[in-house]
Amino acid sequence: MTSEFDLGRLLAERGAERYELHTKYLNHQLPRMLHTIGFDKVYERAEGAHFWDAEGNDHLDMLAGFGVMGLGRHHPVVRNALHDVLDAQLADLTRFDCQPLPGLLAERLLTHSPHLERVFFGNSGTEAVETALKFARFVTGRPRVLYCDHAFHGLTTGSLSVNGESGFRDGFAPLLPDTALPLGDLDALARELKKGDVAALIVEPIQGKGVHEAPPGYLRAAQELLHKHKALLIADEVQTGLGRTGDFYAYQHEEGVEPDLVCVAKALSGGYVPVGATLGKDWIFKKVYSSMDRVLVHSASFGSNAQAMAAGLAVLSVMENEQIVANARATGEQLRSRLAALVGKYELLADVRGRGLMIGIEFGRPDSLKLRGRWTMLQAARKGLFAQMVVVPLLRRHRILTQVSGDHLEVIKLIPPLIIGEREVDRFVDAFTEVMDDAHSGGGLMWDFGKTLIKQAVANR
Repeated sequence: MTSEFDLGRLLAERGAERYELHTKYLNHQLPRMLHTIGFDKVYERAEGAHFWDAEGNDHLDMLAGFGVMGLGRHHPVVRNALHDVLDAQLADLTRFDCQPLPGLLAERLLTHSPHLERVFFGNSGTEAVETALKFARFVTGRPRVLYCDHAFHGLTTGSLSVNGESGFRDGFAPLLPDTALPLGDLDALARELKKGDVAALIVEPIQGKGVHEAPPGYLRAAQELLHKHKALLIADEVQTGLGRTGDFYAYQHEEGVEPDLVCVAKALSGGYVPVGATLGKDWIFKKVYSSMDRVLVHSASFGSNAQAMAAGLAVLSVMENEQIVANARATGEQLRSRLAALVGKYELLADVRGRGLMIGIEFGRPDSLKLRGRWTMLQAARKGLFAQMVVVPLLRRHRILTQVSGDHLEVIKLIPPLIIGEREVDRFVDAFTEVMDDAHSGGGLMWDFGKTLIKQAVANR
């Protein structure tokens, strides 16, 4: 019997309704926001670090789907692996057998963190974090997990409990009993550990919000303190892992750091099938799964599914064969250094920081009277509007997609696909320079758009 479902025909007939459908049935504020800032594009196809709109214009992707598209869009090796696994018609998710692909992916993944021995596969970054939180609490017998100010570890309830941004937490209490610490503050960590109820510290080696890196030596010293007090170190590598920062994992930049649990997701999917993984030490897994009675004490319905495992295996193969980590390190340094050279040229440009292809561009209060007045006006309406004023012309005029690195932050975060090279660096730097020239000219379309943003910000109060 032939199915009557025709995906191509459905998209051809109703694809133009995309924004109306989203407004009616999904998060109605998303299309509203996109219309307001002029991001309501219609993209029709994508490949690598580029996608094309309905008019055939090429756009450069410096966002990578919030880091999901580490290998760019539709990498042929990953795509072919998914065709192969579908064609194989495997007896997947029977729940009462052991398929080979999860074991093979775990084996391959663990070669990049040899101090870890076991893996739990879920479906997302927040699930990977939830797993780490549960495991840490269980094996230590303690309730409290420490996290850092401005951290982002996911939006499910457990992950939200270690989210350092009040805007995400407001209205969802009560959460789990966790405590925020300043990133890099070892004294604060020591004080909390002395209370004897801390299971773990969870930390992003480089925070996604604002692109702030843990100070040199912090992770190793924190690890020593935690282990002294029989607590665990959890490294959240959901965004920073798999080559993003120029090392396979960002924690590996600091010698001697060996987290007890590591959370990964995003790029492991190849941009196709959601997957998350929690890597951990053997003793932790053996204590959680201590008997046959506890065999399903933590599981995921779609975890370890064949499509996700095949995508993950293909991603790791591409990373090794195409030297993706080395490219991220070299291209990232080229991009960061060229942008950093502009800091002295533009008074609105305060800092450029980051590692590998995770770069933060921060804007700050200018010195000249005319620009200072306009900056102050934007800040009074809503902090973060100037960064949005930069993001918009990068897309509208230069067809480059970027993102503001968090609410109320004057920071743009660049997390492009790890496959970009000198051509993409040239394109971004040239476009950014032109936008900065316009912003410092004292007039032009940028500041006119700023007035629109101010009106919108005031209206939303």
